[in-house]
Amino acid sequence: MTTRFAGLLCATVAAASLTLGSGVAFGQHSVARGWNETLLESIKRDLVRPPVQARNLFHTSVAMYDAWAAYDAEAQGYFFNEKVTSKNTESARHEAISYAAYRVMKHRFAASPNVTVINSILNAQMAALGYSIKVTTVVGNTPAAVGNRVAALVISQGLADNSHESINHASFPGTYTDVNPPLVVALPFNPNVIDPTRYQPLALEFFVDQNGNVIPGGFPAKVAPFWGHVTPFGLLASDMDPARPGVYLNAAPPPVLGGQGDIAWRAGHEDVVLKSSMLSPDDGVYIDISPSVLGNSALGTNNGTGHALNPVTGLPYPSNVVKRGDWARCLAEFWADGPNSTTPPGHWNEIANKVVDQPTFARRMGGVGAVLGELEWDVKMYVALNGAMHDAAVTAWGVKGHYDTMRPIGAIRYCAQKGQCSDPSLPSYDPDGLHLLPDVVEMITPATTEFGQRHQDLAGYEGEIAVKSWPGAPALPASQYSGVQWILGGSWVSYQRPTFVTPPFAGYVSGHSTYSRTAAEMMTRLTGSAYFPGGVGEFVCAQNQFLVFEDGPSQTFTFQWATYYDAADQSGLSRLYGGIHPDFDDFEGRVLGSRVANRAHARAMALFGLDGNACDADFDSDGTVGASDLSMILAAWGTTQVAYDLSGDGVVNASDLSLILASWGACP
Repeated sequence: MTTRFAGLLCATVAAASLTLGSGVAFGQHSVARGWNETLLESIKRDLVRPPVQARNLFHTSVAMYDAWAAYDAEAQGYFFNEKVTSKNTESARHEAISYAAYRVMKHRFAASPNVTVINSILNAQMAALGYSIKVTTVVGNTPAAVGNRVAALVISQGLADNSHESINHASFPGTYTDVNPPLVVALPFNPNVIDPTRYQPLALEFFVDQNGNVIPGGFPAKVAPFWGHVTPFGLLASDMDPARPGVYLNAAPPPVLGGQGDIAWRAGHEDVVLKSSMLSPDDGVYIDISPSVLGNSALGTNNGTGHALNPVTGLPYPSNVVKRGDWARCLAEFWADGPNSTTPPGHWNEIANKVVDQPTFARRMGGVGAVLGELEWDVKMYVALNGAMHDAAVTAWGVKGHYDTMRPIGAIRYCAQKGQCSDPSLPSYDPDGLHLLPDVVEMITPATTEFGQRHQDLAGYEGEIAVKSWPGAPALPASQYSGVQWILGGSWVSYQRPTFVTPPFAGYVSGHSTYSRTAAEMMTRLTGSAYFPGGVGEFVCAQNQFLVFEDGPSQTFTFQWATYYDAADQSGLSRLYGGIHPDFDDFEGRVLGSRVANRAHARAMALFGLDGNACDADFDSDGTVGASDLSMILAAWGTTQVAYDLSGDGVVNASDLSLILASWGACP
């Protein structure tokens, strides 16, 4: 049985309405699942601000968990610790959860540009469940009052969490100002840049985010550079670097052009140019994207060579040969989460929901112990996963706010205007230029601009740098595709819509990479397996239907991932093909995501009374570290399965064996 994410990302509004409008809208699932999906639909209509939406997912999950925990004498609440009883606990929990989730979401989306539409979604869900939105009392122990009190507490806590909610999550005036003047995307080069390593806003005729919201003024203000100071879920105060306020978990500094890491900075951006040359389905290049070839990389690398066998079937993964240009374009758009973006944290909620839906999935926390009821599993999964997503946002945006780095479009255009740095004896040499690479980065010369030659369309730019790249969206994206062609290096653009181009916040580190590795770690720990149900997760990219930036793909094919880690790694990689990040943004984001998950999982297990760190080597949860646990770690030897990576070095090896032997015997 495979996990198919058909419709996961590109569900139409009509399809969403069918789900939300039915009186049994979520009858197949728990009430918590219903509200999670309602929140995801609301996020699709709101501004695309990933850290803000991660916080919304987290606090809504807390509201649902706390409303559930209120009816359990032993369960510990996150904010709300009152205990109530009911003759019908199941019914009371459904009602309390609904009021808690509804009130939090109504509050959080009150300033949304599409608040009317979002309110209709929220109100429709309450009506479908049979609850009146007019019940606002917080007095007494009726389920509605309990839910309303939970929501009021979550809202009040949020107003004091340093997220600047009272000013719609904007930066305070005079803080986090831009070093560089805006880059005018419609004009070539980057002539006014002051520091090519620092963030640079764009100047567009108008900016449209991934959910279709038009932002006045051409480009929005930098999104949440202060977010490293927002109250986290599992991160500890000691995890923040006192010398770098807002920076958690010993994040490495980014490489700098002309400074520490100069080689990595150049190589990372030149690799983005190279990947831009691969965005054509017509170059005749085919690649195998089977889990037998792709995946199983060590943490913070793309060095994996795949998985020998599907552990569920015991059989090799079959080959899956596709056009490289189709795969690269679909990769960029699938993980871009648009249009109608739930943002990366929401995307991983969608994936988690699909995983749980598989008939073979058993709701055992960590893959062991008793099977949990659907509601208990869901409220715990959401608060753990979304607490981790929130901490991923705090961590990634803390680094972004501190280092304030440039995006590839500004860096590549800057280097291209400088010239080439390969050979001082050739024209247009500059130490800060681009390295020449045949058929990718070349000098424009009188000979190459002659009629019929490869640079003929660049006549008049002799002496400048040409790059073979995606040239921008076609005139009719629904029926045309651009392929790749020789363009002026100073006019390079990312594989994005022309009204978006690049996200309005600093590059380093990649949010996608941090969120996705965090989510992969949490899914592995929560389910007890790094593998998707059935040993493979899939998404069908349909011919001439899936792509939005242009027409395509030219052929239908299926994405496949053996593990959550493989999917997460491809999420990070997608941003390189999309022209959004160089590899050093990606790799460090993955490393930080793994560290975030360690803290978030420990916090979640403590919340659930499971104390996940009490005896890490007790894999079978029998209270003793013994032969069974040893056999499990040996079976995972050489893999990246985080559940058995006791040392946290990214691979199951001798260091983990030493730790299990040191823990031998009864757990403390």
